[in-house]
Amino acid sequence: MNANVVRTERIRENYRQVLTEVAAAESSAGRASGSVRVVAVTKYVGVSETLALVEAGCLDLGESRPQSLWDKASQVPALVRWHLIGHLQRNKVRRTLPFLHLMHSLDSQRLSEQIERDASELGVRVSVLLEINITQDGTKTGMQPVDAEVWLERYAADEGWRDRIRLLGLMGMSSLDADASQARREFASLRERCEAWNDRFGLEMSELSMGMSHDFASAIAEGATLVRIGSRLFEGVEP
Repeated sequence: MNANVVRTERIRENYRQVLTEVAAAESSAGRASGSVRVVAVTKYVGVSETLALVEAGCLDLGESRPQSLWDKASQVPALVRWHLIGHLQRNKVRRTLPFLHLMHSLDSQRLSEQIERDASELGVRVSVLLEINITQDGTKTGMQPVDAEVWLERYAADEGWRDRIRLLGLMGMSSLDADASQARREFASLRERCEAWNDRFGLEMSELSMGMSHDFASAIAEGATLVRIGSRLFEGVEP
């Protein structure tokens, strides 16, 4: 059998298996079927592997680097929904915004100001998640909760931001060496903050992007609506 066909079929099977496990985690948590979306992280693979996922029915794709997103978006079907899960530099905002379905990694006031300016000039509204550091590791990316509260105060009061930035929820990652119990506590803390901030600031955030290949079941148990799956989708796929 042709090597490309074998790789494509393996990716299809991996994707089907991930969907099965996501469904099992939904059921175990007492959540509705289909309440969690899989965002396939394609940052370590090329266009052919990305297309194999699209052909398997996965239309939510995530990239960490804007340049990779630009490149792949020009080579895959337009119906794909692109998610940016990595840091966005301010000098890349304008070029990136037209491609985005959802930005998971909004992490500063200055970046927000740049997005608002560029979105206004482009005539678009950008859907975002605030990235929150839910660990005790100060080297992790994302806003500290106290800084997020300052951001949310401004967002609630700034009509210009709300016109151009559509805040849908929060994103967070568990500690690198967290076991399932610790990961659940960290994910629960993000859910609880989302609920509290909705009440405090009069918001309607409903999306929680948390959980990756190694801990998505824990994230689903604590309310994730988006899980970012990369390595599990490409197991056994020769480069």
